[in-house]
Amino acid sequence: MFKKYVLNTYTRIGPVFVKGKGSFLWDEGGNRYLDLFPGWGVGILGHSHPKIAKALSQQSKTLIHIPNNLYHPLQAELAKEIVKNSFKGKVFFANSGAESVEGVLKLAKAYGRNKGRYEIISMKNSFHGRTLGALSCTAQKKYQIPFKPLLKGFRAAKFGDFKSFLKQVTHRTAAVILEPIQGEGGVNLAGRDYFLKLRRFCDKEKILLLLDEVQTGMARTGKMFCYRNYGIEPDALTIAKGLGAGFPVSAFVVKDKFKDVLGPGTHASTFGGSPLACRAALEVFKVIKEEDILANVRRTGRILERKLYEFKDKFGIIKEVRGIGLMRAVELKIPSKPLFDYALEKKLIINSTHNTVLRIMPALNIDPETLLQGLSVLEKVFKKFL
Repeated sequence: MFKKYVLNTYTRIGPVFVKGKGSFLWDEGGNRYLDLFPGWGVGILGHSHPKIAKALSQQSKTLIHIPNNLYHPLQAELAKEIVKNSFKGKVFFANSGAESVEGVLKLAKAYGRNKGRYEIISMKNSFHGRTLGALSCTAQKKYQIPFKPLLKGFRAAKFGDFKSFLKQVTHRTAAVILEPIQGEGGVNLAGRDYFLKLRRFCDKEKILLLLDEVQTGMARTGKMFCYRNYGIEPDALTIAKGLGAGFPVSAFVVKDKFKDVLGPGTHASTFGGSPLACRAALEVFKVIKEEDILANVRRTGRILERKLYEFKDKFGIIKEVRGIGLMRAVELKIPSKPLFDYALEKKLIINSTHNTVLRIMPALNIDPETLLQGLSVLEKVFKKFL
């Protein structure tokens, strides 16, 4: 049926999955898989968390959707929760990471319009989404080439290299957008000093600093948002993936000083911030607090880091280990796709990206025993390819 009816835009693999619970998935044959990459980082509370399921069920019986020219209390409550956990500002709701990125790009364009500024600097090896604006600042040729010409006014610098950034700045620069940690690009990190320099320069030159925390946000690195690891605050912040822990919802937050840049009629989303989506996200924040998810990320993150470095010392095919918290990568000296395929055969789900990188981003509530169980399988995978 997939081959007959579904547009072929994904390279689909593996079995047909019919059930998920916690860090495990089951296929239609009843086989169980340990998932250390749930939903591309979306499943921060694992599969089918009972409190999220209950919240969605209850809300679906009350009010599912209402247009955004009318009020409903859950949207205001969720905006308050997001601001409380980030910085003082205003929130816009959408449905996906790409949409939240499109929103902050429009913010930058509107901000710079009367100043003759329209250029936006992004980073090489970044990933911001597949809609046209998000794709235009996703500085990877493999994603951009099939759709050129893209939108004009985007320039790319080397991530973590402040001098490279300065070379791309012109009198037309309105904003810079980057991930605190590059995800799809291979879990690439930049130092605290780099982000401090960016923040100071943007303040001085009145350039917007836009952080894409679609993947790093919602406790993934042991902080509610990754920028807190660097001692800065952005001017706008995108949030998606883990915000609904599986239910599609996204947002961007704009600092109060820029709250009037986008006024009535300048931006909208039909389904953004629906009662159902807001109820799910509110429950996510509640679970993060009640189950002390941040502490668990730090605890299990140390276990994951230690084991991956042990593997690096043990297996010569491993070039480097990178990451923070439960966002980790193993860069190999060989292609990573065959290791991903073999892991799947062994009922372990991880991710292969950027040709030679294995990415591991388990549920943030994973227990140490389950994590070690998965890493035991991963160790066998590495042995296979020595």
